Amino acid sequence: MSYDAEATRRRIFQAAAAEFAAHGLAGARVERIATAAKANKQAIYLYFGGKDKLFGAVVRAKVDEVCHSGALDPGAVAESVGQLFDWYQDHPELIRLLLWEALESGAGPVQGEDERRADYRDNVRDLVDAGVGAGLDEPERTRAAQDWMFTLLGLVAWNFAVPQLCRLVLDEQDDKAVLARRRDAVVATVRTLAAARAGDA
Repeated sequence: MSYDAEATRRRIFQAAAAEFAAHGLAGARVERIATAAKANKQAIYLYFGGKDKLFGAVVRAKVDEVCHSGALDPGAVAESVGQLFDWYQDHPELIRLLLWEALESGAGPVQGEDERRADYRDNVRDLVDAGVGAGLDEPERTRAAQDWMFTLLGLVAWNFAVPQLCRLVLDEQDDKAVLARRRDAVVATVRTLAAARAGDA
């Protein structure tokens, strides 16, 4: 039987995503990733260049997944925020990975920062092209689109980042019924904000 390098890479990647989501970069263990992936540790270094780079590749890929899922369609922003909410609910590992990344990198750069920033700039340009910040001169127009995108991401992500606040603020456990209601609340809020923004344009 021949060795399938691509299959090994995929298994390592999937095992690493689970390991990093559960333990962060510092707490993750290459040995556990290799065991879960049914690969040897040398393959991790060969294919990814080490634990730090593997963590960066996992975070980048997960962010790419959500960015390419049709999120934040400027023409249907409330509906696309609802779809984004669903994506986060179906992929809870992304929030955990981003929180671990924030905790462990602090104010310093993250793996693949320049490439990730370029991807977000593409999203911001789409918002500008759709009319966000209309009537403003540059760079205020771009800044308005950046603020809009960051606010929308925060409205969605906060629901999954801090489950303890669901209990403390909402007096509810984080379950499907609560998330469905929260989804409706987020979509309604975005619809109101979008209407207000359109009225200001």
